[in-house]
Amino acid sequence: MLDIGGTWLTAEDRQLLRQPQVGGLILFARNIDHPRQVLDLCRAVRAERPDLLIAVDQEGGRVQRLRQGFVRLPAMREFAHHSDAVELARACGWLMATEVLAAGLDFSFAPVLDLDHQRSAVIGARAFEAAPERAADLAAAFIGGMHAAGMSATGKHFPGHGWAEADSHVAIPRDERSLEEIRQCDLLPFRRLAPTLDAVMPAHVIYPQVDSQPAGFSQRWLQEVLRGELGFSGVIFSDDLSMAGAHVAGDAAARIEAALSAGCDMGLVCNDRAAAELAVSALQRLAVKPSPRLARMRARSVIAQDYKQNPRWLSALGALRGAGLV
Repeated sequence: MLDIGGTWLTAEDRQLLRQPQVGGLILFARNIDHPRQVLDLCRAVRAERPDLLIAVDQEGGRVQRLRQGFVRLPAMREFAHHSDAVELARACGWLMATEVLAAGLDFSFAPVLDLDHQRSAVIGARAFEAAPERAADLAAAFIGGMHAAGMSATGKHFPGHGWAEADSHVAIPRDERSLEEIRQCDLLPFRRLAPTLDAVMPAHVIYPQVDSQPAGFSQRWLQEVLRGELGFSGVIFSDDLSMAGAHVAGDAAARIEAALSAGCDMGLVCNDRAAAELAVSALQRLAVKPSPRLARMRARSVIAQDYKQNPRWLSALGALRGAGLV
């Protein structure tokens, strides 16, 4: 999965998207002007590759790429202050998914299942809660709303990024806790929601008491713990392999190979076209075939453009506004 530079496809973009090793496109704020433009862009992408997955980060709070013409969603931590938090989280998941699907995309990489330990600035209010059981309850409701709208859900960042203080965008974070400590706390939402989640994104965090590699490059984490212990059978997406936390594996070719060898079904290479091209070349050389699991991430509903007249839309928006969340 890679990205493009602007709000429309260039000839170079089209050529790259035609490569069978490219399985997805992720949109960033620079790719987005307003809902109609996003829909037109997605249609142009599908004209080149109808099978391509189109994704975005539309978590809410400070991580929301679709803004103009879209509801400004709350940070997930804000739900914890309300007595009807579970129902509000469900309404928000449905509303977010409806807007993203109506714009022509397949899914948002959401929700965050990290815990807010008051240690990680990069996670912070993106997390639902500090308490693992409560975080799992709110995330389950949010996922239920996404599924009701027709969108697959991706839990991130396995097995938990909330304890490590460094930001994996610019550094290589470490979490010195034991596997048992992580099992008893940060792993709990992933364990609870493993049967419900369609996909998981591992953290670019090293847990040295478990493995010397970041979780996204670790067979111990992805194969033994996530697949084996938790019984997860869905898609595994790497986090962005251009982030500093991924550089321990080498150049983009080495990173994509390490991620797929560890058990990822798809590697993300974003904001670095040369790295994306290097990763594509590596996959061509390795003759990698697409994972059949990826098909579950396609949009399950076609949302009509008049969705804002839908009584459920009006009810969900009214509930969130009544709680002061939007």
